[in-house]
Parts: sequence; C-alpha cells; structure tokens
Amino acid sequence: MSEIAISVNNISKMYKLYENPMDRLKESLGLTRKKRYKEHYALNNVSFQVKKGETVGIIGTNGSGKSTILKIITGVLNPTQGEVVVDGRISALLELGAGFNGEYSGIENVYLNGQMIGFSKEEIDAKLQDILDFADIGEFIHQPVKTYSSGMFVRLAFAVAINIEPEILIVDEALSVGDVFFQAKCYRKFEEFKEMGKTILFVSHDLSSIGKYCDRVVLLNKGEKLAEGDAKEMVNLYRRVLVNQYDEPGENNDTKETQEKGTAVQEEKSMKEQLNLNPKVLEYGSKLAEIQDFAIREKSGMITNVIEKGEEFSVDMKIHFHETIQEPIFAFTIKDLKGTEITGTNTMYENTPVGTQKAGETRRIRFTQKMPLEAGEYMLCLGCTGYRDGDFTVFHRLYDVCNLTVITDKKAVGYFDLFSKVTLK
Repeated sequence: MSEIAISVNNISKMYKLYENPMDRLKESLGLTRKKRYKEHYALNNVSFQVKKGETVGIIGTNGSGKSTILKIITGVLNPTQGEVVVDGRISALLELGAGFNGEYSGIENVYLNGQMIGFSKEEIDAKLQDILDFADIGEFIHQPVKTYSSGMFVRLAFAVAINIEPEILIVDEALSVGDVFFQAKCYRKFEEFKEMGKTILFVSHDLSSIGKYCDRVVLLNKGEKLAEGDAKEMVNLYRRVLVNQYDEPGENNDTKETQEKGTAVQEEKSMKEQLNLNPKVLEYGSKLAEIQDFAIREKSGMITNVIEKGEEFSVDMKIHFHETIQEPIFAFTIKDLKGTEITGTNTMYENTPVGTQKAGETRRIRFTQKMPLEAGEYMLCLGCTGYRDGDFTVFHRLYDVCNLTVITDKKAVGYFDLFSKVTLK
C-alpha cells in the first residue's frame, strides 16, 4: 500500500494572454497561423509529494501559483503538462459554496455537494446532524440558499466540506470565515483532523498558522518551486524573498555576502517602500514635524513585516522638522485587527531626553525590544507629538500604517507570552 497521498509530478499550467478578443477568436476559428498570444506560466515544472497523515503547507507571494496548484490537485483545472496522482478521497476548502444551487434549500445543497464529492446518501445521512450543528443556521437550513446572508452561506459551505471526514483535506485561506466564534470552531475542527492523522494540504498567508500546523512547507515563487523543508526554515526563506534577499540557484549564496547584497538593495530604496503598507492609512497632524520614513527591522537588520516571537526587533522612524520644537515625543503603538491598542511606548515613557529640534533638521530614532506578542496579525501606528505654547499637539500621526505579522512554533494563551519556565519535582 502506497504511503503517498498526493504526488505532483512536473506540473505546468500555461495561459495564453491575448492583446484583444479578436485575436482569440481568429485563432479559435483557425483563421491565422500567426502566434497572437503571449505565454504566461502560472506554474512551471512543479513537483512535490505529500505523505499520508502529513500536514504540508504551501506559501509564496501573490501570483506564485499556490491556488492554481490546489485547483489542479482537486481537478478544478487541468494542467498544461505533468500529472497529479491522488490516493484518497478529497474534500477541498477552496471557493466555498462554489457548487451550491441558489434555488435549492440548505438541506438539498448538503446532499448535492456531498454526492458531488463522492459520498453516498447513506454516508451523508450519517453526517447530517454534525453538519447542521456545525453550521448552526437554525431554520434557515430549509430555505433556498439564495436567501442566505454571506455569513450563513460560508458557514454552511464550510460545515459540509469539513464534516464529511475525507481522507485528504485541502484548505486555501478558508479557516477565517464567519465571526470570531465560528473561526475558533473551524480551527478546532482543523486540529481534530490533524490529531486523527488525516492528510492536509494547507495554503495560507498566515505564517503563524503555517508554523503551528505544518510538518513540512513548500515555497513557491513566480510559478516555480523555490524550496521545501522545515516550516521555520521555509518561513525564514520566504521572508528573504519578500525583500529580494534571496539568491537564485547558481548565484553566490555566501550568507554574509547575501546579507550585504540585500542590505545594499534596501539602502537604495526608502525604508517604507520595503514594507507591506496600508493604502488607507489614517494620517493627521499639523505637520510641523513630519514622519518621512519608517521601518520594522528583525534582529539582523533586515526590513520586514514578519517578526518571530521572542526575537529582538526594532521600529525605526525618520522625522523632519519644519519648525523648531522643544522636546518632541516619538512613539509607536501596536494594535490588533479590531483596533485595540495592545502595547507600545514613547520617548517620554522611556525617559529619553530628546532636546530641542531645530527647523530644517532631520532626526532618526530607533526603538529596540524583544517581541512578546502571541502569533497573529497586528497593525503598527507611529506618532510624533509634544507640547507647543503649553498645549498638547499632534505634529504627525500615522494610524495602521502597515501590518506586523508575528510567527512562532510555541503557542501561548491570549496576546502575550510570559515565557514561563516550568519545574516539575
């Protein structure tokens, strides 16, 4: 009996990109022999295997081919070349509810989806109550799904996909659906699957979840497999890819030279250009002092949005003064995605003398600390404030200027890790 649940062998997926619809029509009708399209490879010669009972993650930048490979494995797409061999019954959390019929009731769609996946009516009968309990949409289960809210729709779709207990579960960014309580239920079910020894293929931008759940990780970049291996190692490599500090095969891979090269590349750009910035940042203040540039740096000095829990990191700011200001206060705050301020500090709290900053001067400030926060997604806020003519004044504030992702392979409860040491006698 094979130990391999999924075998992806030299898979490529090429799309033809036409400049206009007429070129596509001419080619389809055989009216031209001239090549009127450009070839775009969403995947190029990708191979990997997933063993039975293994949880494998797939990570990569947008456009790297993550969702495409999942759709090929599940049969939604056909590859241009190569083959996929699957040993086991699959349930896929891809486009939730894609097979639902809006005119059918929730109950009818449960049976429709289950049979499309390959389950018999008797098997669905046995799981029906579990599905209904998990979805928890009450009497709406008997109404046409076209009357559902978007929240009820995804709850039912998720409940169907995850409660039929397949041998292989494929997940594409689908665990964070519904409200926070339903999300918690989804993660508990996911952990149950892992404990039961099910095979899981998991795509996510949530690097903390990748680090927590995955036995092994495949890193894709621009449609090609860059590497595969231990989750922590691949996440670190992915962070280098994000800031263009990855050497292609055949290039000089000496660590010191690589870091120096990456640092030089970063020096050419402004600091903030190398971060994942919020396009809808809330900005206000008199601008008598202006935050012109900023960065999050991990312990090696690399600019990144991703910090490992327990590691040293810094928040840098570059402030230009348009007018002379006495004792300005420089600050940063970290908030959760709901807007709750979790932690932060400023030069006043830290008893750091700043002095008088003269008009035309530019100052750089760095806050260095260890990351205590639990794994998850946060937002960074920056500020320069102070007192002018006796009144507290905001010179420049940037709310939710960029995201901050904390990753770890050691979980704790709540927002912070106490880094406890346990002694058993």
